[in-house]
Amino acid sequence: MKYLITGAAGFIGFHTANQLLKAGHEVIGLDIINDYYDPKIKYARLALLEAYPGFSFHKMDLVEGEAVKQLVADNKPDRVIHLAAQAGVRYSIENPHAYAQSNLIGFLNILEACRYAKTPHLTYASSSSVYGANTKVPFSSKDGVAHPLSMYAATKIANEMMAHSYSSLYQLPTTGLRFFTVYGPWGRPDMALFLFTRAILAGEPINIFNYGKHQRNFTYIDDIVEGVIRTADSIAEPDPNWDASNPAPDSSNAPYRIYNIGSNKTVKLLDYIDTLEKQLGKKAIRNELPLQPGDVPNTWADCSELGEDFDYAPKTTIDTGIARFVEWYRDYYKVA
Repeated sequence: MKYLITGAAGFIGFHTANQLLKAGHEVIGLDIINDYYDPKIKYARLALLEAYPGFSFHKMDLVEGEAVKQLVADNKPDRVIHLAAQAGVRYSIENPHAYAQSNLIGFLNILEACRYAKTPHLTYASSSSVYGANTKVPFSSKDGVAHPLSMYAATKIANEMMAHSYSSLYQLPTTGLRFFTVYGPWGRPDMALFLFTRAILAGEPINIFNYGKHQRNFTYIDDIVEGVIRTADSIAEPDPNWDASNPAPDSSNAPYRIYNIGSNKTVKLLDYIDTLEKQLGKKAIRNELPLQPGDVPNTWADCSELGEDFDYAPKTTIDTGIARFVEWYRDYYKVA
């Protein structure tokens, strides 16, 4: 099939494109390649994708609505997987306008492009951040998400609502995936595992927020990609059991659905750091700090719906996942 992947030079986009290309599919990649983090790693990811004859790339800003619409119309992809976004909870506190541009206007342009091209299925990235002030765990896709703690989370909630309006108005099939703390080789340099590894190897202190009391559904990238592709390949349909008098938020009488996608167990941040230290063979200098504004203390995904509908069950332990990351990091940065 032919897939269009936005954010193809990004962490999850690169791995998703790579897996599809390995399977013999055609992939059209789109990315602006901004400088939110070092573009060198983005170009290195792209170089690997460009080795496949089935890959083509378009450097494009999603806010360019007509250009995005034309790209989708010209290529007529069988699936659009929208993974481009301005990421980062803390950065959204400092630069909220960047999130409005990329995550709201950019997503609207993707919806419009898919609408006019009659794209068979749009799958897009949401986030565990949408659960915000919720304290009931595990987080279920059937829970309300009306209390975001950051602009980033607010834009992801908005994306889900925007997708539903297009599914309802234009019968555009959409599937939203709420990612839970993805990690692995070729990861984002602004995320904890990358920052911790760099600092520990350099003998510098690591900042541990919330005094290390965080718990997270750390999910290895290969497990995430498997879920993304399985859901993208299965076109969303209306839920025949949806009740308008008691409306489930994760499905609809329109072709719309929402899933959590993450590991099936939570891990304490301090245990995560212990595992990293073991793989690096070096202890961290720990600088424990209070909870940061916008941060959610704990995330725990109920992924039972994804398991039931797609036989999805993440398999990679943090020991294996962190070992693979450290091996990649040492090789990529030539660190002994």
